[in-house]
Amino acid sequence: MVLNIPAMIGTRIEDIDTPCLLIDLDAYERNIERMARFINKQGLRHRAHAKTHKSADISLDQMEAGAVGVCCQKVSEAEALVHGGVRDVLVSNEVINPNMIERLAAMATQAKVMVCVDDIDNIDDLSAAAKRYNVELGVLVEIDVGAGRCGVAPGEAAVPLAQKIDAAPNLTFKGLQSYQGKAQHVHDYQERKGKIDEAVEQTRNTVDLIGKAGLECEIVAGAGTGTYEIEGTSGVYNELQCGSYIFMDADYQRIAMDDGRLIDDFENSLFIYSTVMSKTKAEKAICDAGLKAQSVDSGVAMVFGRDDIEYIGASDEHGVIKDPENVLKLGEKLKLVPGHCDPTVNIYDWYIGVRGGVVERILPVTARGMCL
Repeated sequence: MVLNIPAMIGTRIEDIDTPCLLIDLDAYERNIERMARFINKQGLRHRAHAKTHKSADISLDQMEAGAVGVCCQKVSEAEALVHGGVRDVLVSNEVINPNMIERLAAMATQAKVMVCVDDIDNIDDLSAAAKRYNVELGVLVEIDVGAGRCGVAPGEAAVPLAQKIDAAPNLTFKGLQSYQGKAQHVHDYQERKGKIDEAVEQTRNTVDLIGKAGLECEIVAGAGTGTYEIEGTSGVYNELQCGSYIFMDADYQRIAMDDGRLIDDFENSLFIYSTVMSKTKAEKAICDAGLKAQSVDSGVAMVFGRDDIEYIGASDEHGVIKDPENVLKLGEKLKLVPGHCDPTVNIYDWYIGVRGGVVERILPVTARGMCL
């Protein structure tokens, strides 16, 4: 098997093979610390979303800083992280396929496992599998507070599901999954806050109705990097699921806060490290990070720390850098900020962690390609 590792511990940054994923360890650690401070100040729990990084090592770093566990979107992703030492996982998604339900229950023999539901018959299937493995699965009812994806309507529709979970063998009703995913990347603060304010009220009402039915929502979960301050100070949410804060990406840098500043509490710590591979034209350069090195659903990458050049386009294996002053040299290395960090990470096998210009950590992307 070809490991395809772009560097070794102790490699100088200028000698790292490209394209690769580079982590600035100082910025990365500051991001972890900043989120932990907010969570602690508000008296909340943080269940960090691992779909951002898909790494057992990073999950464990977050948990060492106080996160109670991680979220995953797929059973296979959760399995990979549990195998890597993570012992508290929420699959913050519905699991319907019988084989995946079986694997979910089997995983609960090794770790604390929770899952979301929005269908009453799915509860029976989860209960039967949990009973076969003699495990307890925690279950959250997912409500749709504006994302338009999974989830029952907020309010009364959630109550029968909560009651059925509570009565089902080998299942424990844990609370609500209430994530407004569409709001995360709304750039205007007032528009974004309006969407979350509505989600907060819908969630509050649902919690109250479930309480009147005699059940307690131990967990009221949701929030992402774009809105965590709003949910976190709402008095309704008690478990935040922020993920992208740890790396940040180009699109999150376009999101404004209430005072007009951008979300700058968190720093860019993840980069696509790239090399100028051709410089035959005065006004542009070609680098080795093209479409196969990044996700472009939120736009192409941005060149980090430079305002004299601009990444303007890509084909499969080539990136085009606008270089109007002809400053770039053949072989020059560039840090590119991906447009969207989550799907970009899924392209790579390794993170190369750098401090002081030297490789200090090499971390596998544990759950790369885990989409089952």
